[in-house]
Amino acid sequence: QPASSNKPRKKKKKRKPKKTSAGDTVEDNDLEDIDSLLERLEDPGGLSPQSQGGLIVDSRPLLYVEHRNLNPENELKRYFGARAVLGDQRPRQRQRQYVRSTWLTAPKNTWPRYSKTGIAMRLLDTRRGVQHFTFEHHREYQQVQFKFLDAVESMDPNNIVLLLQMNPYHVDSLLQLSDVCRMQEDQEMARDLIERALYSLECAFHPVFSLTSGTCRLDYRRPENRAFFLALFKHLMFLEKRGCPRTALEFCKLILSLDPENDPLCVLLLIDFLSLRAREYTFLTRLFQEWESHRNLSQLPNFAFSVPLAYFFLSQQEERPELERSQAREQSARLLQLALIMFPSVLMPLLDHCSVQPDARVASHPFFGLNAQISQSPALNQLTSLYVGRTHALWKDPAVMAWLEPHTHEVLRMVEARDPLVQEAEHKRKIRYQSAPRNIYRHVILSEMKEATAALPLEVTSQPVMGFDPLPPLDSIVSYTRPERTSHPSNESTLSLFFRSLLPNFNLQGDIRHDGDDEAGAGQDLNQGVNRLMAAMRDMLANIQFQEPPRDDNPEGDGDWD
Repeated sequence: QPASSNKPRKKKKKRKPKKTSAGDTVEDNDLEDIDSLLERLEDPGGLSPQSQGGLIVDSRPLLYVEHRNLNPENELKRYFGARAVLGDQRPRQRQRQYVRSTWLTAPKNTWPRYSKTGIAMRLLDTRRGVQHFTFEHHREYQQVQFKFLDAVESMDPNNIVLLLQMNPYHVDSLLQLSDVCRMQEDQEMARDLIERALYSLECAFHPVFSLTSGTCRLDYRRPENRAFFLALFKHLMFLEKRGCPRTALEFCKLILSLDPENDPLCVLLLIDFLSLRAREYTFLTRLFQEWESHRNLSQLPNFAFSVPLAYFFLSQQEERPELERSQAREQSARLLQLALIMFPSVLMPLLDHCSVQPDARVASHPFFGLNAQISQSPALNQLTSLYVGRTHALWKDPAVMAWLEPHTHEVLRMVEARDPLVQEAEHKRKIRYQSAPRNIYRHVILSEMKEATAALPLEVTSQPVMGFDPLPPLDSIVSYTRPERTSHPSNESTLSLFFRSLLPNFNLQGDIRHDGDDEAGAGQDLNQGVNRLMAAMRDMLANIQFQEPPRDDNPEGDGDWD
């Protein structure tokens, strides 16, 4: 019996993974099972999507993040298959040295070897089941941060490159250099730098910090936390351009869960677009239903138009019951008419971007005409321009245009009948949208939508905007400050300024006395200043080297000048 029981064990070790019809191996299926088991264990209440009346009702928290949806390869596998996405990566991964496994990004062989950077995360407190964390910079990291600020002020990207060669995982340097690469059309390097920054920050996570629970908070007012917000935002923008809207939506939910009350990067202006791109219509409608009462999402143009569009797409899904489809049609019609009444300035630019010519009645009516765009405030103009520039491609569908047309005529009928809803919406537009909060300006700058960037006010465009910290909050919580540089006296002579430009450490006046009542001391200072000047001139003249002219081997010359 012992001999017979050992034989299957040996066979089990030598057994090769069986190939399935799709070309995947059994090992991949086992990994999928492990992922699903991990997701069940991570769910704090053991909640899972429940089936009620044939409909799947998700009882998990609204901003619950799934680990598998943070990996863009999983989304690309669904589109193109595992063989097309992975290719020949598997043999290389077996030979790769051990690296720490992370959820946000996968470390690459081309990256420098990771070592502790001096970033740590600390748990501040726990209130009402919500845990508040913050990143911290140790002393050595602070010194690197000061060098980085000097490199930024030099306006030379090469200084940031030199700093990264010595500190390859300095987060702010990676963010700033990524912007430089993106401006130089090197998208691959720009994306790689952002992923490296995310990897560096994830390696510093607190053991209790969870990406998926939706109950962990970071305060954007602390400068140490801003890099994580910005790296996540830039990463999701790259994912969306790469064609991974579902993964980008998951990162957007993660950013929103870190500070849902303040929303420092205003991802609420983006989450509707990603939901529509990823065809997560149920999530968008659920977000609107749960947050409308306390966040007034219908007062944002993007939610006012995207939510009825999501209901319209739900009504077109034939696999849903007829009752649910009819309810979605009614909701889409009602909400679309309210959106057109509240934001009439969206219609004409939207049709223009879609290359659709409106009929004569709509084009000539003053309610949707040029006056609607001119009369709106600059803050509202930014919101509408941002939505039209970002989302117009989703409205190009002929079925969507056919759905939009009759409701536009119905709104014109209500306007001509002087419906109270029209008067109320006009009153709201005049009172609200006087000025945009700072997080909206920050979102417009990061999104780089030319339609919205052109509408930024002068007080925003006139100040320098740094990629590693755009428009910092006015009520920042500063834990450490940059040491002040020695300020040079402003009453220096022209000769002194000239020598300082040649010799930065040269100081003609030396240490200035503040008592001012000792004439002998003042004379001594003058003599010391003259001595310093003479010494500086001697050093400068001693360091000047004259290059001898090249000697000609044939001094007599053998040819004329042509």
